[in-house]
Amino acid sequence: MKIRRSNERGYADHGWLRSYHTFSFANYMDPNHMGYRALRVINEDRVAPGHGFGAHPHRDMEIISYVLEGEMEHKDNMGNGEVMRPGDVQRMSAGTGVLHSEFNHSKENGLHFLQIWVETAQRGIQPSYEQKHFPTAERQGQWRLVLSPDGRDGSVSVNQDMNLYASLLGAGDQVAAPPSRYAWLHVVKGAVEVNGETLATGDAAAFTPDEPFELTCTDASEVLLFDLA
Repeated sequence: MKIRRSNERGYADHGWLRSYHTFSFANYMDPNHMGYRALRVINEDRVAPGHGFGAHPHRDMEIISYVLEGEMEHKDNMGNGEVMRPGDVQRMSAGTGVLHSEFNHSKENGLHFLQIWVETAQRGIQPSYEQKHFPTAERQGQWRLVLSPDGRDGSVSVNQDMNLYASLLGAGDQVAAPPSRYAWLHVVKGAVEVNGETLATGDAAAFTPDEPFELTCTDASEVLLFDLA
């Protein structure tokens, strides 16, 4: 198990935006943390009320958004326009090119979300978009599949050989890892114990295929688990 501590991440403060970078991104460059397998970006962003990212382009990348607090307004040149809230998972396959914007939908409250980039399995595909809501009850005390290559079990589909699981845990809850190959565990909030190590908010850990683990929650937590080829 290789641990990536929250306070080791890159950080950028743009006033209206405060962002922590798990992997190298923009002006933060660390050759030891360029990504993990197909996982390329995990940015934890806090956006001030009434602010956001104006229209900007992407291509040949799977872009996943996961809202933690507040409301995020999404618009793109494919004609999609939705507001994301906690429990929503959004995937945008940039493919041959897409233009989109992301704004804090509220003029009073902050927005806190994760933006995740995953390398695409096939370049030059037609851009596409999908968003689904996963109720608290489906994630409470268990792993809920929220992203998969084939959209199975009601998950959002993604153009890569990977699965993403989400879980909400109460103190004392224990969950074994779902079947995985290479795994990346990201603690969204709270604190958990894994293989004798405590992981707190923003911490992450990487696992190899022959490395089983069990997770015990020590404080009310939200965690994401990436299963990667």
